Amino acid sequence: MPRLRAAASAALIALMALCLAWELWFAPLRPGGSLLALKALPLALALPGVLQGRRYTYQWSSMLVLAYFAEGATRAWAESGIPRNPAAWITSAAHRKLIDHSRRERTRREKADALRYEIESAQPTGPGDVLAEVEAESMLLPDDRLRLIFTCCHPALPPEGQVALTLRTLGGLSTPEIAKAFLLPEATLAQRLVRAKRKIAEARIPYEVPPPDRLAERLDPVRTVIYLIFNEGYAATTGTQLVRHDLCAEAIRLGRVLCQLLPGDAESMGLLALMLLHDSRRDARVRDAQLITLEEQDRSHWDAAEIAEGCDLVERALTTGPLGPCQLQAAIAALHAQARTPAETDWAQIAALYDRLLRFQNTAVVALNHAVAVAMSAGLANGLALIDAIGGLDEYYLFHAARADILARMSRNGEAAAAYRRALALATNQIEQDFLRRRLDATGASPET
Repeated sequence: MPRLRAAASAALIALMALCLAWELWFAPLRPGGSLLALKALPLALALPGVLQGRRYTYQWSSMLVLAYFAEGATRAWAESGIPRNPAAWITSAAHRKLIDHSRRERTRREKADALRYEIESAQPTGPGDVLAEVEAESMLLPDDRLRLIFTCCHPALPPEGQVALTLRTLGGLSTPEIAKAFLLPEATLAQRLVRAKRKIAEARIPYEVPPPDRLAERLDPVRTVIYLIFNEGYAATTGTQLVRHDLCAEAIRLGRVLCQLLPGDAESMGLLALMLLHDSRRDARVRDAQLITLEEQDRSHWDAAEIAEGCDLVERALTTGPLGPCQLQAAIAALHAQARTPAETDWAQIAALYDRLLRFQNTAVVALNHAVAVAMSAGLANGLALIDAIGGLDEYYLFHAARADILARMSRNGEAAAAYRRALALATNQIEQDFLRRRLDATGASPET
């Protein structure tokens, strides 16, 4: 029963935190209190990092976040104005709530051990010490959301658990959206989230900002989180819009902050370049609510400034080294961006870069992209053979869409139509569904056959 109660409590806290993050980070601003809340939220969410030295658990740190809202900062600030030191004000308010909660918990025998751990681990600090901690952490990780992403990506959790949990609680992504990113059934992804939260609670993993010498061990999952936020914005899982500009903009902003924090990190430069180069095509990807493929886009609508910045970052990253997957993907995106017409695309070089990427990320999705590049550079039949040899992507709509496109180019319309139907059955975004229907119609086959 204690384990069940802990898991239920952790799930409830994560749900409330997600609702708050969604409401104040991703919803449009409303007049009045919402604006104050938006200003205050990063400070409130920074509390777990502020209390780094006290080593509170994930559950207790989440309680501190909610305690801030219970204290009514937005109501108090609306009446008396934002205080001179908002971070210290919020921290003191949350700390008072923590003290009250601790006193009540002492009377509950079944919570005695957990309470003793929290009290013994905590070190009392005065207002000056609290403010000093806020300032010290702000110097190390000046962006509140990036600080929290580093905090959530704890190396004691498996990498996939770190990324999934961070996307769920901080990235504004739903379980279906995260499941799509991992190519997993929703139930499997949900279980992964439950296991990660349970391990945090049972192992009493501290919810704290890592010290400077431990940042490197969290960089890979942090970069993955940022890119998956961007990817969901670039091609939304569901809905009537293909692009979610708010997610793309936030991911690019976080990528810039990461590069400022680690100016010599080639992979972080590669990540920012990759996002900028993809984002440069945003205005050409959809026209009259219809998806336009890369091959058919009006390249005059591409953002030249983003392309120039992205290509410059690619060159700097590749000369800084060591080589990594973000740099390779950014180099591929740069080749697409530099082609003035589809015919000028260097598909052979792109295929070679995907082949190199497979050494870093030997996944079915990378293999699919490599096969498409081979089809475009070394013959459609060769690419189709590589696609047909890939396993594990039967539930991935882009696998069937890519296969259908190659079959259609080979005038094998019946087979192409069957592949388009399978892709259509798996796609969940309305604009992508409409695109697949148009392609299916172009094969001349009936949609039902």
